[in-house]
Amino acid sequence: MIINELERIASQVRRDIIRMVHGCQSGHPGGSLGATDIVTALYFDQMQIDPANFRMDGNGEDMFFLSNGHISPMFYSILARRGYFPVKELATFRRLGTRLQGHPTTAEGLPGVRIASGSLGQGLSVAVGAAQAKRLNGDKHLVFVLMGDGEQEEGQIWEAAMYAPAKGVDNLVAIIDYNKKQIDGPTDEVLNLGDLRAKYEAFGWNVLEMSGNNMQAVVNTLKFARGNAFQGAPQLILAHTEMGFGVDFMMGTHKWHGSAPNDEQAANALSQLQETLGDY
Repeated sequence: MIINELERIASQVRRDIIRMVHGCQSGHPGGSLGATDIVTALYFDQMQIDPANFRMDGNGEDMFFLSNGHISPMFYSILARRGYFPVKELATFRRLGTRLQGHPTTAEGLPGVRIASGSLGQGLSVAVGAAQAKRLNGDKHLVFVLMGDGEQEEGQIWEAAMYAPAKGVDNLVAIIDYNKKQIDGPTDEVLNLGDLRAKYEAFGWNVLEMSGNNMQAVVNTLKFARGNAFQGAPQLILAHTEMGFGVDFMMGTHKWHGSAPNDEQAANALSQLQETLGDY
């Protein structure tokens, strides 16, 4: 898919995010907006998937796991826009008894969701297991996982980070949404992450970096990672993003990590985002 069409889809996804979080006055717009370009490029350009025939085991297609599950508005929007479930269902976000809960779960049977990811730190382990299963089954497709940078403070991440290179899980591409902010403030103030590139390289990962809010850079890097798979080592992409990207008053601060815009703020945000696919 050409870059400007991916950008058009990303703009609509960002509108969906604002409307979803505003509609229920709850949710996480900041990280959702920042990670939109990455997951849009995956689902609409880079991953080999079959939305109409979703299977939990993911046999015969690429798989994606959202580890930082609080950015579910972005994930739900992309799944709906890609055809996993009706777009109109986005209006049920965080409503009691619906399939679109605040953090993705599997109990409701929402197509596209393979793990519950409300608790941080678990997605990389799941992705490693899924990638190993594909290798054992002779499935030549890839497994992708998106993590938050604040999530790197979880110990389970580092067990998986040590395991994947040691066992040659080279059909795995992990991505860190590296916006340098988390719920309580900048990551370097909450718990300094140090040199993430050096840490993952020390474990044996092949590390790439990209501008996560530049669609051309995102597509180029994901394409390179796909071409570099099955060469002995898992790959990690450090995606330098801006929390709240696309909405000027949400950028440059952690304060929109988990805050919903009021009516005036939502209108302001939507005025900055082009409607391209039609609002739900």
